Amino acid sequence: MVKSTKNKLNATNRRILIADRDPELCQTLNAFLNAKGFTCQTAVDGNLVLQLLNEKEFDLLIIDLHLPKHTGIEILEKIPAISPQTLTILMTSSATAETAVEALRKGAIDYLVKPFDYKILLDHLEKAVRLKSLSVANRFMRREISAKYHTDQIIGDSPAMKNVYNLIGKVANSSSNILITGKSGTGKELVARAIHQNSPRENAPFIAINCGAIPETLFESELFGLKKGSFTGATMDKDGVFRAANGGTLFLDEVGEIPIHIQVKLLRAIESKEIKPIGSTNSLIMDVRILSATQKDLLKEIEEGNFREDLYYRLNIIEIHLPSLTERKEDIPLLVDHFIRIYNDELRRKVIGADRDTLKILMSYKWKGEVRELENVIERAVLLCEGDYITPRDLPPNLSSNLSDLIDTSDDLKGSVRNFERQHILTILRRVDFDKNKCAELLGIGLSSLYRKIDELGIEL
Repeated sequence: MVKSTKNKLNATNRRILIADRDPELCQTLNAFLNAKGFTCQTAVDGNLVLQLLNEKEFDLLIIDLHLPKHTGIEILEKIPAISPQTLTILMTSSATAETAVEALRKGAIDYLVKPFDYKILLDHLEKAVRLKSLSVANRFMRREISAKYHTDQIIGDSPAMKNVYNLIGKVANSSSNILITGKSGTGKELVARAIHQNSPRENAPFIAINCGAIPETLFESELFGLKKGSFTGATMDKDGVFRAANGGTLFLDEVGEIPIHIQVKLLRAIESKEIKPIGSTNSLIMDVRILSATQKDLLKEIEEGNFREDLYYRLNIIEIHLPSLTERKEDIPLLVDHFIRIYNDELRRKVIGADRDTLKILMSYKWKGEVRELENVIERAVLLCEGDYITPRDLPPNLSSNLSDLIDTSDDLKGSVRNFERQHILTILRRVDFDKNKCAELLGIGLSSLYRKIDELGIEL
């Protein structure tokens, strides 16, 4: 795995408004922070601060408590209405406990006591940049998916999945754009998160957006953001997913659903590494790695005029194809065991596993909904199971009845039985931490028979 080093202060595209009644201090701070890579403006009274906050986007406001015309506290009270995305650090030469508490209560994230060391200022700015990144990312993070599907785990020992793991290991350390293909439900977002988590960007935002769920009229603002007043109804500035993912990874799920006129702007953003929010005259430089996913055949979409060929080659530097369950049936017992553990915890059950007949049914079934459908079946079975093991009666009727219709007759019977036997023994061995005596006991066979099976089936211990 590739692990990142300690985060450094990333000032790129961070805009700071410095407000102090002392023009000399404003200019000194301006010069110092510009040299550190920030983009700064200054103001010497409260009226100018409010004017600039109304006109421009700022990530951070560093403001004097005793500013003329409007004090720092008065500005703090107005910020939620005029610039809710701006974080504030208060400066004062006469700090008291009451002042600090009031400033924090009004929304300041920190305060500085003048005169202050510039190293202390940079420490405060590092904290502010980190908070800004987190607050932007949280608007787009899909917490439910992360919690429900345990996205840090991809399950499978089949040759097809080993190829996926190999590709993840090779591409994670780069900044190349990756296209993840496969049927719906195969776990494309899990792969995207695994790439991000094993990359130098792991501590930066991972932003996922489902392109198939965005109305066409909102696509541009969702991607690139917008300025307040850019059109009727735009009552405040909005950061798009590019800005939210700056420094990290942007995952465009169902990328084949992006309208053709937006594809042009997306291509331009990728090539120039710049975006321009709707209504803004300024371009913003972005450092974003793009991972895309689709269940569509994009080459066919290109032929039909629905997808731009130049964009396809920008997104598809490396393709990772996720196999369907039909292509990796030997992974089904592992997935079943994995989902049983998850839903034992979530539903407070104590199911040990699935019995032999149930596994036969699950191995034979043609999973049109892929891993997602299998997970739903196991969640239901864990909930309904009345004993230690899931039985066929705990499965949905379309699985537990008409078993003959569910058998995949295209597979060689002897090979299917061998694969099933091998994976079932591996599942039990893992469950008992490779204690062969316990494994033989659970399987209902003698220890010598287990050793013979391990040798015959080529199980590596």
